[in-house]
Amino acid sequence: MQYEEAVDYLYARLPMFTRDGASALKKDLTNTYRLCEALGNPQERFKAVHIAGTNGKGSTSHMLAAILQAAGYKTGLYTSPHLLDFRERIRINGVMIAKQAVVDFVGEYQPLIAAVEPSFFEVTVAMAFKCFADEQVDIAIVETGLGGRLDSTNIITPLLSIITNIGYDHIQLLGNTLQEIASEKAGIIKPGVPVIIGEWQMEVAGVFERAAAVHASRLMYASQLWQVTSMNKHSGFLHVNVNHRSARNEAVYALDLTGSYQTKNLATVLCAVDELRRMGFSITDTHVGQALMQVQHLTGLMGRWQTLSVDPLVICDTGHNADGWREVLANISATPHHALHMVIGVMRDKDLNNMLPMLPREARYYFCQVAMPRALPAQELHAAAINYGLEGSAFTSVREALQAARQHAGADDLIFVGGSTFVVGELLAIY
Repeated sequence: MQYEEAVDYLYARLPMFTRDGASALKKDLTNTYRLCEALGNPQERFKAVHIAGTNGKGSTSHMLAAILQAAGYKTGLYTSPHLLDFRERIRINGVMIAKQAVVDFVGEYQPLIAAVEPSFFEVTVAMAFKCFADEQVDIAIVETGLGGRLDSTNIITPLLSIITNIGYDHIQLLGNTLQEIASEKAGIIKPGVPVIIGEWQMEVAGVFERAAAVHASRLMYASQLWQVTSMNKHSGFLHVNVNHRSARNEAVYALDLTGSYQTKNLATVLCAVDELRRMGFSITDTHVGQALMQVQHLTGLMGRWQTLSVDPLVICDTGHNADGWREVLANISATPHHALHMVIGVMRDKDLNNMLPMLPREARYYFCQVAMPRALPAQELHAAAINYGLEGSAFTSVREALQAARQHAGADDLIFVGGSTFVVGELLAIY
């Protein structure tokens, strides 16, 4: 079996949320437990930090992994979805697992996969956990896929649980209210395991506090412990001044992740570093500073307010729900440009009535779609956008939409590409 055949087997053989939507999700953890039991319960053989949340969990995962790498720890990183290569989901010290490792896993465990009939995500989680255990990582950063309570990653008992924030996303699966969504995310809180909540939100604080009390877990809010006092962008970095409530002096960090929303994630990461230090991890301020300057290099993170070219400026971001769009639009407003060109595509399950009114009417739009069944056809997105005064054209691919935007854009214009993780993935494949 070749690598391409192994990946094709995983894609074709298994239900996949990104392709099939809600029908690919399993309503309990039975399959994941069955898979991992057959693999010798690898989830019990490595230390982990477990990260959930509506927005920011990917950036937080990568930033924390980069810091642990810089501190000399052999660090596993499990994230989803991938943008270009399946192996982006499973990394050790920033390096994707070998193609042969994927081939060997699929080849050896095809009979098990056939017997259990798991989803794509369930198999991927089992593969990651076996890899981390076999490679004897010092610690693994494990990002949830969707929700928390019923997410396949939730079979681990971590050293630390992190929930970045709560917003409206995947409401058909997680609940129609912030409290219902928070309850699903709070499902990762384990007995006696400290939990960090990135942002204090009045609507859901009680949900987390009750869950922490039930599990006798110490709870802390990063936004109450760390305060951002100032930030500015120059020389390709986001320079952030932060102050801990118990410290007299400010700390200054330069982030290679330059979206202004990273200040929220930074507070969460710094809070996590403090907790890991209490547990005996040797992480210096120098490690933190050096890592935050090169998160993309150390971990391979892509698609977070990422500049792809200049003259005209082309920037992409994977933000795709209401809160994500608010952050994207704030960054667009803060980025000097003459005219704005928006290349966007979305999935069928997105609430257009919530998203489209947020988008700037002065922009020119290039509606597109990616080649997957869950993608909303560009013509349908275009038709819906017209009702909100958004003017533009529909294109059958990201490449065609980008080409059209480039033709119309002047040297001082901004082309933004986003609306979906998968739109960004198709864009990055062009670059």
